[in-house]
Amino acid sequence: MTALILVVFLAAAVVAIPIAHALLVAAMAAAATSDRVPLDLLVQQMVAQVQSFPLIAIPFFMLTGTLMMGGKLGEALIGVLSTLIGRFHGGPGQVGVLSSTIFGGVSGSAVADASAIGSLLIPWQKRLGYPPAFSAATLAAAATIDILIPPSIPMILFALVSNTSVAALFVAGILPGLLMCALFMAVCWWVGKRRNFPRETRPLQWAVFRKQLAYAAPALLLPVLIVIFLRFGIATPTEVAVLSTLFAGVVSAVVYRDLGLKRLHAAIVEAGLATGVVLLVIMSSAAIGWLLTFDRMPDGIVAWAQTHLSGGWSVILLMNALMLVCGMFIDLPAAVLLLTPVFVPLANAIGMDLVQLGIMMTVNLAIGLYTPPVGTTLFITSAVAKVKVGETVRELGPFYAVAFFVLLLVSYVPATILK
Repeated sequence: MTALILVVFLAAAVVAIPIAHALLVAAMAAAATSDRVPLDLLVQQMVAQVQSFPLIAIPFFMLTGTLMMGGKLGEALIGVLSTLIGRFHGGPGQVGVLSSTIFGGVSGSAVADASAIGSLLIPWQKRLGYPPAFSAATLAAAATIDILIPPSIPMILFALVSNTSVAALFVAGILPGLLMCALFMAVCWWVGKRRNFPRETRPLQWAVFRKQLAYAAPALLLPVLIVIFLRFGIATPTEVAVLSTLFAGVVSAVVYRDLGLKRLHAAIVEAGLATGVVLLVIMSSAAIGWLLTFDRMPDGIVAWAQTHLSGGWSVILLMNALMLVCGMFIDLPAAVLLLTPVFVPLANAIGMDLVQLGIMMTVNLAIGLYTPPVGTTLFITSAVAKVKVGETVRELGPFYAVAFFVLLLVSYVPATILK
């Protein structure tokens, strides 16, 4: 059954069937050719997977991001950051990295980050004379910080499958996310200085900066509030998601006065469509995961690893290699839902903490978002910058090096994971 699922899924993916539908086709093919799997039981497993309270957080975090970055608040955030660091070497690129990090405390979606911030920053960087391909590369990589800084939709999905605490995963992702931000900013500074990229030449006017900072304060405050509420157990992740949406709506309506019925309707529709895609992936992945577990495939992998691999470090290396390959071809939510049931028994076998596994998986699969041939943020930022994907990939070398360094840290140095 496992072999049939893999063959049908790969065949469907090759002919460009969307991942969620390819997974459904593979599941139905396996069920139809087996007399051991009742079709109604398979459907029950699919429906049961989305009947989860933590999943309610996904549409609310998406709606929060749409409300925050779709109006004046996003422009205010970009303005204060460009005033503060736009004058340094690689400053415009560093603005993009820092914006993604702050926006990461709002939406939890790398794709939303790449779309929202890319549409705001790339035209500004091009007007400064910044290389469009480097702008696209910077934002394609930096957008993935969004899923490390809480909230994080992939972490919610991992917690759903592995029965791990969502709050623990959110807190654990803070340090790797901040480290990735600092190193990406260092890359921008180094490349900007070496290639003498253009930058803002206006001197810093502290009076103007203070006004911009006060104006953008709500955007800077929300991520801090989310972390405080989660860290000290004031609210559950789902409650935090609802409160963050309420905060974004009140700020947009009262402070910035740019939230009309038309914009609210558009934000709700956008968040609803994005949530529908995620839920379809969850249902189809649940069907595949249940079939593979029914076929005892995870047990087989654990037995093989215990027989052929010498220690925990080699098991971690194997998991990372498999995730890197899968991340290049499968969308991140689907990859998390498919690989988690396989890797949890492996992690338990070597005594690896599941929170560390979740962070390792998030960092690893995030690299696939800006790696060909199916790099979502890579294609989005390249399209916004109007450059060929190949040109963007050539600028991504230093960012890949930094990402792999952080991946090694979270894989083999548990101290980098906050508890």
